[in-house]
Amino acid sequence: MAQSNFQEVKDILREKKFGRLFVGDTDNTLIQFFRYCFVGGFATVVDWAVSYILFRFVFHEQYAVAANSISFICGLIVNYLISTFWIFKNSKVQNRFVEFLGFAAIGLVGLLLTMGITKLFELWLADTTSAYQIIAKVISTAVAFLWNFFARKILLYSKKDESVKDQ
Repeated sequence: MAQSNFQEVKDILREKKFGRLFVGDTDNTLIQFFRYCFVGGFATVVDWAVSYILFRFVFHEQYAVAANSISFICGLIVNYLISTFWIFKNSKVQNRFVEFLGFAAIGLVGLLLTMGITKLFELWLADTTSAYQIIAKVISTAVAFLWNFFARKILLYSKKDESVKDQ
């Protein structure tokens, strides 16, 4: 399976058909991961932008948690919509609302991972200077990103088993 994923990507690169990385349905995990980098990046920009706008113009400092919560939900919705349209076409879940709840639950675990890793860095280094916070944020974001992609891929969107289709 992994071998065929690599072979398909090698063929795309060798034949210089780069559009196949962006267009068309695929169950190739490498291509899906490539696309998810764009989706995750765009959803992060939405999250940060909404957070900034709400924090700066609506809620101000005393309601930072509300601003960040709303912005997280906006980023999550954008991620879900683009992911299900562009990346993950084969859902294991028939009900879209239940699918979204599963997608959101995985995202919440990713958020908790981010918060936990950042806190561990703070405790481990006993330092809250901005340099250490940035390093912690980069590492925690990478871990959460990998968790989000692979948990969603495996739990919600892996290719359906043929025996399940017949039922």
